[in-house]
Amino acid sequence: MRRFLAIYALAATLLLGVSVRHYRAENRRLAANQQALAADAALYRARSGEAAASVQALRLRCAEFEALRADDAARIERMGVRLRRLEAAAKAVAESRVEVRAPLRDTVVVRLRDTVVRVDTVRVFRWRDAWVEVEGCVGADSLRCRVTSVDTLRQVVHRIPRRFLFIRWGTKALRQEIRSSNPHSRIVYSEYVRIE
Repeated sequence: MRRFLAIYALAATLLLGVSVRHYRAENRRLAANQQALAADAALYRARSGEAAASVQALRLRCAEFEALRADDAARIERMGVRLRRLEAAAKAVAESRVEVRAPLRDTVVVRLRDTVVRVDTVRVFRWRDAWVEVEGCVGADSLRCRVTSVDTLRQVVHRIPRRFLFIRWGTKALRQEIRSSNPHSRIVYSEYVRIE
């Protein structure tokens, strides 16, 4: 009888220890989520001149993601990915703004309309660098312009360890670092959600 009581006490103690550990981990996750929601994204320029952003990651369960981010969940399911298999979802918005000064030159355009040849003078401009290309025509009564911008957003997710004196252990938070390769771009918004 004492043997069964000892086994019961040991099992109850182990169960209590596991539940306390789970409660603490869940409490840390929810506190980190509150901190991530309250903090703004840190937008900065890297030493190389690239636009960069740093944002703390949200850690959500699949059911929480489905409830809180219904639009994103529907979009992911339309892509053919099951939410149960989803590891993480990231979103970044970048804006490119370029001040362009390009010389105008005259170009003669011959148009054939109803067997009548019409000669028109159009002013043409073109400007480009490694990331943006702008070209257009200025007519007598209209303007046509095409702007093409290429940008690469590199996203890295890393762990920030807890610190006690000089000892690093565990995970305090997850952070997402984003770098834009286009110097004309400015990162407007970023979000990273990890599914647990």
